[in-house]
Amino acid sequence: MNQPDIASILKNTHTIALVGASDKPDRPSYRVMDYLLKQGYEVIPVSPKVAGKTLLGQQGYGSLTEIPKKVDMVDVFRNSEAAWDVAKDAIAIGAKTLWMQLGVINEQAAVLAQDAGLKVVMDRCPAIEIPRLGLAK
Repeated sequence: MNQPDIASILKNTHTIALVGASDKPDRPSYRVMDYLLKQGYEVIPVSPKVAGKTLLGQQGYGSLTEIPKKVDMVDVFRNSEAAWDVAKDAIAIGAKTLWMQLGVINEQAAVLAQDAGLKVVMDRCPAIEIPRLGLAK
């Protein structure tokens, strides 16, 4: 995927479901969620650990399918194997983008999501791409 695609995705994304969200401030998912919130995105934490709780002021959900609103991007902070099920749920909820974090590489999940019409970014972090592309607020 080339740079303009990522810039376009980031500019056109408003609501992000962060799958694998952690309530521990030392975890990468927590820091990325905090950064994305500060960049003006609505970020919905998704993890059985945060279901029914709030994380960084945002209502948490146990799964993507429990989120009661439209989600533009699904950001995957799970291991590569788990990305397949996350991709299936991302398709089911009508997300526009499946974004797999640094180290999350699942070609089958990427093909599944692309075949369903989703944009796919793999092995990258939006908190790195936003400043790199000059999009930081």
